[in-house]
Amino acid sequence: MSSHSVLAPPEREAPARSPLGPIWVVRAALLWTHRRLLARVTGISLLAGLAIAFAIPKMYKSTASIMPPEQQGSSAMMLAALASHSPGLGALSTLAGGLMDGHSSGALFVDLLRSGTVSGHLIDRFNLQHVYRKRYRIDTAKRLARLTKITEDKKSGVITISVEDRSRVRARDLAQAYLDELNRLVAKTNTSAAHRERVFIERRLHEAQANLEQAELELSQFSSKSNAIDIQEQTRAMVDAGARVQAELLVEQSGLQSLRQIYGDGNVRVRETEARIASLQSDLAKMTGSATATTYDDTREPSGSSTSDNDGLYPPLHQLPRLGVAYADLYRRVKVQEGVFELLTQQYEMARIEEAKDVPVVSVIDAPGIPEKKSFPPRLFLALLLTFLSFATASVWLLLRERWIEMDPADPRKVLAAEVLPAVRRQARAILRLRREVQ
Repeated sequence: MSSHSVLAPPEREAPARSPLGPIWVVRAALLWTHRRLLARVTGISLLAGLAIAFAIPKMYKSTASIMPPEQQGSSAMMLAALASHSPGLGALSTLAGGLMDGHSSGALFVDLLRSGTVSGHLIDRFNLQHVYRKRYRIDTAKRLARLTKITEDKKSGVITISVEDRSRVRARDLAQAYLDELNRLVAKTNTSAAHRERVFIERRLHEAQANLEQAELELSQFSSKSNAIDIQEQTRAMVDAGARVQAELLVEQSGLQSLRQIYGDGNVRVRETEARIASLQSDLAKMTGSATATTYDDTREPSGSSTSDNDGLYPPLHQLPRLGVAYADLYRRVKVQEGVFELLTQQYEMARIEEAKDVPVVSVIDAPGIPEKKSFPPRLFLALLLTFLSFATASVWLLLRERWIEMDPADPRKVLAAEVLPAVRRQARAILRLRREVQ
């Protein structure tokens, strides 16, 4: 039984029957007539679908979930609290809500994750141009964006990062790299007041350290040249030593007068006493820095004749007041710089703590792991879908072909198709011929 003989009677009797019953029966009868063709198409489509599904490379998905911190200002929280306790402050409540919503960092973190800086670092880190076989970086970035899905839950604020890749390990590494780049970018772009304060104190601390080192160097050079280590202690020691020497000198001078009256000037004991007196006068002159020193030996040069030559352990006593002014000034500068340095060091440590508190920290809820199962392709689903589409396409084509055969040759649609199709075929042949000539 031909398809034409089956199709014609129902169309003539259609007005006398139910509009759905005859049409459905006729179409089902037509498809049943071509059941062998449909079976072949279905079988071939199933095999082709399985081949295509198994030819598509496996893709693995690694997922990470993070919870960005909520940076809500104390002023906004105070406004919200006041508005909640005051029923008439509706506008204040709206303003507080707007301020608190404006400080939500979820949308900011999503934009940072999708930024070109993050994608560029990932492309360089994993050599994705070679992995994705792309010539240009912009195409590689687009490919990475298609394989990456970043979503934010508006209610909980949790951000989910899902990365697909042909390699299980690389999928996990890419998801982890997104978290690392986000932390690095947030720390780098942090321009809060605590950060600016820390930078200023750090720069000022370096200046104070340089000033302290310079002041200590000047004090050490001054102390080396003048032997002024501690002026107060040295002055006390020099006064005590001078008093003892001067007391011994007075005792020896009194004893010398008594010896001269008893033994005369040429006695040995008299000369020994004169020698001791001369030694004590020389020591006293060195201590006091006197220009001359009286001695009892004509062949001995006066001691302390030059105050500029200071080879002793302590500076001369008469120079201590003059050295004390310079020493006190240098010592005061050192102490001031030490105080400034200690204060800035404490402030610097406090600023670092405040900056660490102020930097948003990404809280990782679910760390990315190596996926165990593939996420794409669903092979059975793809094979069945392709089989169904092929069966449906073949069925529609059979119905349209039968409809076209039964159409009246004088129908305007058929006449138009008869004029357009030959022209389209000629144009297609001309394009193919031109392409062959060019090749």
